[in-house]
Amino acid sequence: MVTSGRGPNEKLGSLLTVAGISNAGLARRVNDLGAQRGLTFRYDKTSVARWVTKGMVPQGPVPHLIATAIGGKLGRSVPLEEIGLGSADPTPEVGLSFPRDVPAAVHSATELWRLDPGRGRKPGTPGPGWWDSLAGTFSVAAYATPVSRWLITPVDGSVARDATAAASGAPAVGGAAFTDVHEPGELARLADAQGRPYRVGHADAAKLRQAAEEARRWDSRYGGGDWRSSMVPECLRRDAAPLLLASYSDEVGRALFGATAELSRLAGWMAFDTGQHEAAQRYYIQALRLARAAADVPLGGYVLASMSLQATYRGAAEEGVDLAQAAVERNRGLATARTMSFFRLVESRAHARAGDAAACAAALAAAESWLERARTGDADPAWIDFYTWDRLAADAAEAFRDLGMPGKVREFTERALARPTEEYVRSHGLRLIVSAMAELDQGELERAVAAGNRALDVAGRISSQRTREYLGEMLKRLDRYRGERIAEELVERARLTLAAPA
Repeated sequence: MVTSGRGPNEKLGSLLTVAGISNAGLARRVNDLGAQRGLTFRYDKTSVARWVTKGMVPQGPVPHLIATAIGGKLGRSVPLEEIGLGSADPTPEVGLSFPRDVPAAVHSATELWRLDPGRGRKPGTPGPGWWDSLAGTFSVAAYATPVSRWLITPVDGSVARDATAAASGAPAVGGAAFTDVHEPGELARLADAQGRPYRVGHADAAKLRQAAEEARRWDSRYGGGDWRSSMVPECLRRDAAPLLLASYSDEVGRALFGATAELSRLAGWMAFDTGQHEAAQRYYIQALRLARAAADVPLGGYVLASMSLQATYRGAAEEGVDLAQAAVERNRGLATARTMSFFRLVESRAHARAGDAAACAAALAAAESWLERARTGDADPAWIDFYTWDRLAADAAEAFRDLGMPGKVREFTERALARPTEEYVRSHGLRLIVSAMAELDQGELERAVAAGNRALDVAGRISSQRTREYLGEMLKRLDRYRGERIAEELVERARLTLAAPA
């Protein structure tokens, strides 16, 4: 779908010339980018000619795909204005900014949260879900500015917010006031019985942190698509946003920003697990900015590690290496041994996906070395409590899978599955699928079927797009065993699982 023309789009035509992209080339790149995001486009050189010579404006995510395609050729981010499509829906830009000052950062985060992704649209607004309109707008290049700004300045100055600022409801110069971006009923929660701005205390931040811990447990057990997990965006909108726009001291503010950063990172992780990469990217960027306001560099590193896993998963392994290494370098002398181990493990995953076996081995050895130094009494943050030798072995198995080393995959998967737990059900299921794929790669059909059936027992209990995609990979490997009864029985059972609602 396109809107009517406005005359030639000279900006788009000129930049295509600079980038050395033909009309047919751009059409092909846009179609490919759409396919990578599950969208079907059939643009050709005539379509692009209409955009350039007649100024036709494609709808939905297409303007952003055009910018991504050209940016990929130029090696930099290309804003919509530069290609003459600045009038396209600006909503996809929400959540991608990393403001330098704290008030603007509060506005950026709360503006994203108020879109209420739990319901998929602005509160009370009918029509298609907002997240649906973002399909196709994920770009690893969007991480460049946030990461560079965090590396340069990982900690903000004072974040105290006085009663005057809270009463005004205007979080930033030029930004929308709180009453413009939130429901009227929420504004009342910022004032006490006498109408004075609410003064946030440590108890408020503690409640948000407790909510994050509980949500992490639900996510680990039931997946990011479970209804309990989906309450995190609602918590950010209804509980965290009003507190950020209230009044607080610097000390309380740091704790408040830390708790909201954890929640935002978790919302991103859940979106990632359910295949909503555009949403995940926005939550991650805001989580990194909030971690800077919290003066929590290890938490910022954890957000970068999450970004790295997403970039690697999306096929941008080299960028995944950069993100993980940024987390490592900024946290030397700051993060605990367990935390540093996890950062190096994430780096090893990216190296493996990039096909660099030597770099993967070096990062994995460093992860093992750091974890050997970890002690029970260390001041580990609560968000790293999932990381044990079992998790290291599980990720190492996936790294060796990417490197095409099935023997190593079996070795490390056996270590990872040594202690199955109900606490991390999704992870256990993923490990079983990786185990099944490793056995198939080695021709051990019976062992593969046994692991595959155990994986399906778990998959039926969780809501996770990643798990479904792993099952899809297992099915591809089973293709060569057509005619084998036990293989066909597993295939049929897997297809029934995939056909069930996520």
